[in-house]
Amino acid sequence: MNKRHKLILFLMFCLSGFCGLAYQIVWLRKAFSIFGVITPIISVVVSVFMLGLFLGSWAGGKWIKTITRKLSVSAIYLYAVAEFMIGLGGISIPYLFLYSDRFLLPMGNTGSFTYLLFSGLVIAVAMLPWCIFMGATYPFMMAFLEEHYQEEKNGFSFLYLANVIGAMTGTLFTALFLIEIFGFQHTLFIAAFMNFTVALLAVLLGISFRNNHISSILDPLKIFEEKHQLGTTLEKSSIPYMTRTILFITGFSSMGMEVIWTRAFTPALGTLIYSFAALLFTYLLATCIGSYLYRRHRDKNPTWGIPLVVALLAISAFLPVVFTDWRVPFLSRLPVLNIFPFCFLLGYLTPKLIDEYSGGDSEKVGKVYAINIAGCVLGPLFASYLLLPFFGSRISIIILTLPILWLFIRHWGVLGSRPIWRVVLTSVLATVLCCSLFVSISYEEGFKEINGVIRHDYTATVVSYGNGFQKRLLVNGIGMTILTPITKDMAHMPLAFLNHKPENALGICLGMGTTLRSLASWGIDVTVVELVPSVKEAFGYYHKDADSVLSQPNVRIIIDDGRRYLRRTEKKFDVITIDPPPPIRAAGSSLLYSEEFYSLIRTRLKPNGILQQWFPEKQDSSTLAAVTTSLMRSFPYVLMYRSVAGWGYHYLASMSPINVPTATEAILRMPEAARKDRLEWEMNSEARLTEIWNELLKGKVEPALFTMLSDGRVTDDKPFNEYYLIRSLKELDFQSFIAGITGLLRRE
Repeated sequence: MNKRHKLILFLMFCLSGFCGLAYQIVWLRKAFSIFGVITPIISVVVSVFMLGLFLGSWAGGKWIKTITRKLSVSAIYLYAVAEFMIGLGGISIPYLFLYSDRFLLPMGNTGSFTYLLFSGLVIAVAMLPWCIFMGATYPFMMAFLEEHYQEEKNGFSFLYLANVIGAMTGTLFTALFLIEIFGFQHTLFIAAFMNFTVALLAVLLGISFRNNHISSILDPLKIFEEKHQLGTTLEKSSIPYMTRTILFITGFSSMGMEVIWTRAFTPALGTLIYSFAALLFTYLLATCIGSYLYRRHRDKNPTWGIPLVVALLAISAFLPVVFTDWRVPFLSRLPVLNIFPFCFLLGYLTPKLIDEYSGGDSEKVGKVYAINIAGCVLGPLFASYLLLPFFGSRISIIILTLPILWLFIRHWGVLGSRPIWRVVLTSVLATVLCCSLFVSISYEEGFKEINGVIRHDYTATVVSYGNGFQKRLLVNGIGMTILTPITKDMAHMPLAFLNHKPENALGICLGMGTTLRSLASWGIDVTVVELVPSVKEAFGYYHKDADSVLSQPNVRIIIDDGRRYLRRTEKKFDVITIDPPPPIRAAGSSLLYSEEFYSLIRTRLKPNGILQQWFPEKQDSSTLAAVTTSLMRSFPYVLMYRSVAGWGYHYLASMSPINVPTATEAILRMPEAARKDRLEWEMNSEARLTEIWNELLKGKVEPALFTMLSDGRVTDDKPFNEYYLIRSLKELDFQSFIAGITGLLRRE
C-alpha cells in the first residue's frame, strides 16, 4: 500500500472513530434526558451500540463479497454508503428517542421491570440500524483492501489503530470544546458532516482506483469471480477455540468493568463531565498505545506471545481494586492510571488475535471481530443488572476478572520458554488476587469501620453514617446533604407564600427526607420523587419518625426520574420544590436547571402555584447568573432569597404574582404541626419562629442583579453549568480552569 493511499485510509477511519465517540457521548446524554439518569440506561446505550457493531461486523463480513460480486461494484462504495447512513442516524436518534418516549410513559417508574425492559427495547429500535452500519465499516474496508492490496495481511490492526485514535480525539474534543461551544445538536451536525466527508472521500478513492487502474493485481471483481469459481473465497476454517474464547472474554470483562469503574471511581474523580471524559480518554489512549506497539513490533517481538499477554492481563485487571483502596491516598486519587495497564494490554491483544486469524480476509475479520463485540454487548448488562445491585464495585470487578483468571490458567502450561516466567507471574498474580480479596477495601466499605450503613442498587451505592447532626448521606461517594433548617425552608417558604390554602405538593429529590417531613407537617397530599431506591431506604437512618411519616395515606415516595414523572403524571400541584443534588457542575445536573425543565414544571403547577428551587453555590457567579436568567425567561414572576446563614439561595417562581407575606402572616398560615417542625432544631418558642421568618424575608435580593453577571442560560442543548472550561479560560479564571482539568485528582 503506497503512503498516499495509506494516509487517506488512516484519515477516513480516524474521522469515523471521532464521530462514533461523539455520537455515543451525545446519545447517552439525550437518553438520560428522556429515559432517566440511571446506570441501566448507560448499560443499555453502550450494549445496543455494541450490538449494532456486532451485527454489522458479522453480516458485513459474511455478505460483502456476495454483494460486490452481484452488484459489480467495489466494496469502497458500500463503505461510503455505510458512512453516509451513519451520519443520517447520528442526527436522527435524539428525535427518535423523543418520539418513542410517549410509548414508555404508561410503563411505570424507572425502577420497574416493565419500564427497564421496554426502555431497552425502545433504545434498541432507535439506535440499532445506524450502529449496524458502524459495525459494517470494518469488513467493508477490509474487502476493499483485499481487492487492491492482497499483500496486506495486517489490515485490521491498521484500521483499528486509526479508529481508536479518532475515538480518543473525539472524546477529548467533544467533552472539552464542541458541546460547550456548539451544544449537543450542532455537535451532532458536525459529526454527521465528518461522516458525509468520509463517504465522499471513499467515493473519490473508488473513482481514482477505477480510472487509473491502480489495482496491484487484476480488476477486483474478476478476482472475486475466479475465487467463486474455485468454490471458495479463501480458506474458511473455523475460528480456533482459544481465539474466540479470548476475544469474547476480554470484550465481556472490559466493557463490564468500564460500567463499574464509572461508579467505583466517582469518590475520587467526582461527578464532573470532565472526570468521566478523563476515564474514557485514558481507556482509549492506553488501547491506542497498545495497538501502536503491536503494529510496530508485530514481526519483530516474539516475546509478546499470547500466553504472556494473557498473564499480564489477568494481573493488571486487579490493579483498579488494589490501588483504589481509600487508605492509600495518593494512588486512590489516580484511578485512571490504575486502568492504564489493563487497557494497554487489550489494545495490544485484540488486533493481534484478529490479524493472526484473518490474514487480511474480510469475512474472517467480520466473524472474529463480531465475537469480541458480542462480549462487549453482554458485559455492561451483566454488570448493571446482576453485579452492582448485589455486590458493589470491588466484588463486581473481581467477579468480572475471574474469566480472565481462567484464561491465565489455560495458558499457564505454555507460559514462556523458561520456568522462571511461570514462577514470577504466578506469584505476582497470587499477590494481587489476595490483596483484592482480603486486604483492599473500596471507598464505601471503609465506612463499615465507623458503623456506616451501605446499600447497593441498580442506580447507585448509598452510604449513611454519623450521629446526631453529624449524619451524612453519600451517593456514589459524593455528599448529598446534611441535617439543616435550609431543607425545612424549602417546604415552608413556598407553602406560606401561597395566596390560598394548599392542598398538595411535589418534592423532587428526597435527600435525607427533611423536606418531605416538612411538607407532610402541613397536612396536605405530599408526593416526593427520588431517583435512587436506596436513598428511600435510608430515610429512617436520619429521622426516627420516618415510618410514621410514610404510613400516612397522604404521603408517598415514588422511585422515578423527576423529569420523567412530570411528563407522565396528570396531577397539578400547589407547590413543587426541588433540591438538585450537588455539586452544581455535576454531570446531568442541568436537567434540573434547564429552561425545558422549567417549561415542564409550568404545566404541572396549579394557577397561582409556586416553584421553589434551591441553588447551593455562592462562588460560581456565572452559573448562578445563568440559572437566574433561565428561571426569569421561564416564569414572569421570580423572587430570590438568601438561605439561612447566607448559604445558597431560594428561588420562588410562579406564573402569577407572588404576594410576599409578613413574618406574622407567614406564621399564621402555618399549621401547628408545621410550626413545630420548623422549630424542631431551634428554641421552641413563637419569638424564635418570628426571628426566623424576619431573617428570611430580609434576605430578599433582586434576581435581575445576577443576570448582569453573565449572558449565559441553561438549556437541554447547552448545559451551561456542566461545560465550563472554555468559559473559565476566557474569564481568566485560571484557578477554576485548572480545578476542572485536575478534577480527577480530587473530590469536587
